Amino acid sequence: MATFDLARATLEQHGIDMRQFADLREATLPSGLRIIDGYNSSGLTVTLLPDRGLDVWLAAYNGRPLTWISQGSPHVPDFGAGWLRLFNGGLLVTCGLRHVGSPETDERTGQWRDLHGDASLARAWNVAVSRGWQGERYVVEVTGELAEAALFAEQLHLTRTLRLVLGEPALEIVDVVENRYDTPVPFMLLHHFNFGYPLVNQATTLHIAAATTVPRDLQAAAMFHDWPRYRPATPRHSEEVFFHQVLADENALAMAVLASDEFGVAIEWDTTHEPYLTQWKNYRNGTYVCGVEPGNCLPEGQNRAHREGRLVHLAPGEQQIFRNKLTVLDGTAAVTSRRSQLTQLASSGRPVDVSFADYAR
Repeated sequence: MATFDLARATLEQHGIDMRQFADLREATLPSGLRIIDGYNSSGLTVTLLPDRGLDVWLAAYNGRPLTWISQGSPHVPDFGAGWLRLFNGGLLVTCGLRHVGSPETDERTGQWRDLHGDASLARAWNVAVSRGWQGERYVVEVTGELAEAALFAEQLHLTRTLRLVLGEPALEIVDVVENRYDTPVPFMLLHHFNFGYPLVNQATTLHIAAATTVPRDLQAAAMFHDWPRYRPATPRHSEEVFFHQVLADENALAMAVLASDEFGVAIEWDTTHEPYLTQWKNYRNGTYVCGVEPGNCLPEGQNRAHREGRLVHLAPGEQQIFRNKLTVLDGTAAVTSRRSQLTQLASSGRPVDVSFADYAR
């Protein structure tokens, strides 16, 4: 948190342009990609990618990286290249909007779908930055529109807003997804939050309030006893994935805390339309990146989701709202406070209405 007075009266006495303290600043890289750099006098800095799903690429706190990035990123979107080659890393990569999971051929239509869908390749339009006081809170936010659409096919529309509040080491993300076509459409959305060294290390644990946790496969099952803990970089490590049935409070909010005893992040989200939580652990040398991923689905693809009754469809004209918030926890007191909140949630929360019993067989 900021260690100087950020009261409105104080700032107006000492400054004439609030960009001195907080802003979302637009620029263009030599590759032609647009970027937006954000800061808010809290120590948190982020870089957004309007041409890659309006996702979040770089993120740091007082110079400490929070995420992992790939070589040469950010990559220009190219629908001819595979998802993995274009994976930027970064704090948020949006998966969806029709498919989340491994590449697959649709069992009913024969349609091919690449890993995790096309959302992170979409270029945003009507990108607009706004700045201003809301009472005693100074807010900077960017909103953009994106689409996953084809003639005679799906017409999905996403409006994304990313928000920073002066002095708060937090990033809010609000997504509104609408089916603008005249037929129902399969809809899968997963917020792939990625964290790297030094936030993730052998002192890091994932704290959640959950009714059930299951491994995705035999690799994860072999490490099920150790799912909350993280390990140092390991040559040739194979990823481990776990699915959690979280507990939510009376407002349908859930929380996860990824932290050591002194530093970490809290992830809060509205489970109304995003009841699933996936945990991805990847310790491989050089590509040391781990995910905490709220979603309206598991990363299993349309085929399995359809067979098991988990596949969501948006009706014509229907829209759903998704809210996520990431907060940096700096210091023992901040980490302990959030862990205490999770302890309370574990005793008073209600399990979200999901089932993945087929993974426990």
